[in-house]
Amino acid sequence: MDYSRTLLHYSLNIFILIGSILAGNCNKLNEQDQKKTPDRLGEMRLKMVEYQIEARGVKNQKVLEAVRKVPRHLFVPEHLKNQAYADEPLPIGSGQTISQPYIVAYMTEQLHLQENDRVLEVGTGSGYQAAILAELVDSVFTIEILPELSQQAQKVLQGLDYKNIEFKIGNGFYGWPEKAPFDAIIVTAAPENIPQPLVDQLQEGGRMIIPVGDFFQELYLIRKTAKGLEKERKLPVRFVPLQGEP
Repeated sequence: MDYSRTLLHYSLNIFILIGSILAGNCNKLNEQDQKKTPDRLGEMRLKMVEYQIEARGVKNQKVLEAVRKVPRHLFVPEHLKNQAYADEPLPIGSGQTISQPYIVAYMTEQLHLQENDRVLEVGTGSGYQAAILAELVDSVFTIEILPELSQQAQKVLQGLDYKNIEFKIGNGFYGWPEKAPFDAIIVTAAPENIPQPLVDQLQEGGRMIIPVGDFFQELYLIRKTAKGLEKERKLPVRFVPLQGEP
């Protein structure tokens, strides 16, 4: 009998068995990690709402519930998913950003939205703000000047089964006159001055939240009344410039 060959064969079998066990354990660990990831991101989202948004004074419960629900990590590039719930804006490509979570919630709350409202969003960007709005109102009309961003946002939002959002690729400075008037308008990029077309498309009693300025920007809440516009300065902000502004 060739003991050396038998021993070699036995050793190879042991090696294969150990490798199979290790591979199986690794697969189980990967499966466990995959199962844990959504829960971990969900926990991060709840902490984001508690420590970044509620702690800073946002009180509207419907807004808070919308922010708790919408999976912000789906609206950022893959390599930034672990930062999706951080207290900061993040790049989304094409020189644009997804706004800081607190700013999204704050601007939404300031509009005092009602369930039957029709809302215009200027600057679709990642689509995250549109998703928050869609949780709160009847219809959202969102405009983006950069086709690649609009198309990516549409893909994510349709994947989340939002059916009350309409998209347009175009110059947001001029609004969406075919869909006007609007109960509320939210502008997520900063023009140097308040665009008159947006004012014209806001119905009487409507509200608009908009950052205004060049390097130094202020967030304004505007109400359209029978006597004209009421402008309320809210806080200093920093948004990307509104592209397409004349």
